[in-house]
Amino acid sequence: MTTPSTHVTAEGRRIAFHKTEGQTPGVVFLGGFMSDMDGTKALALEEWAKVNGQAFLRFDYSGHGQSSGRFTEGCIGDWAADAQSVIGAVTEGPQVFVGSSMGGWISAILIREMPEKVAGFVGIAAAPDFTEDSMWRDFSDADRARLMAEGQVLLPSDYGDPYPITRRLIEDGRRHLVLRAPLHMPFPVRLLQGTADEDVERDVALRLLDHIEGDDVRLIFVKGADHRFSSPDCLALMTRTVEEVLG
Repeated sequence: MTTPSTHVTAEGRRIAFHKTEGQTPGVVFLGGFMSDMDGTKALALEEWAKVNGQAFLRFDYSGHGQSSGRFTEGCIGDWAADAQSVIGAVTEGPQVFVGSSMGGWISAILIREMPEKVAGFVGIAAAPDFTEDSMWRDFSDADRARLMAEGQVLLPSDYGDPYPITRRLIEDGRRHLVLRAPLHMPFPVRLLQGTADEDVERDVALRLLDHIEGDDVRLIFVKGADHRFSSPDCLALMTRTVEEVLG
């Protein structure tokens, strides 16, 4: 496996990344919560980029994968800052952001913060505002009390060990909510959502669609697809959708 390159942010966090040189606009993959840049979708996009001579970037947020830091030290604002820093430093010109799950939320933040760097957006099971509208909403009163008193609770996961959810994550998430005001996206936007996704409700995709202001915005539901969105058919749809946005 190729050793990743490293970018150091202004805060001193070391962000591991892999960059594929090629034609622009480039494509940037933004991964999900407790995910990493070696996931199925990121690697499938990288392979597609290499075959097609397309510039491509994948990276790990701090506390994820091969980047520095502990997961429990991070929050949405930190991970958005990591993404903004590495994209600003190592890519040339506008990019198509491909945001998976939490990466869809991070993408929406970056579109607001660095609009000059965006040529398009593809959301895959995008999960904007999930710390507030899913986690906090579904916590019991006991979980909320424990989180505020002890600073952390464990959330069961279908993907392995429980997720450690920190008070800082919840409180910082409230400062970065994107579904409380219109989202200006004057470029091609495609949202892909599986109907069998048990982590992101269909209503989230519809709310995101309703909040986006743009002339070329489409939401595609895929019957039977789950949150991973990593079946051969889903991966093929993902790459075709990126090609459409680039076109």
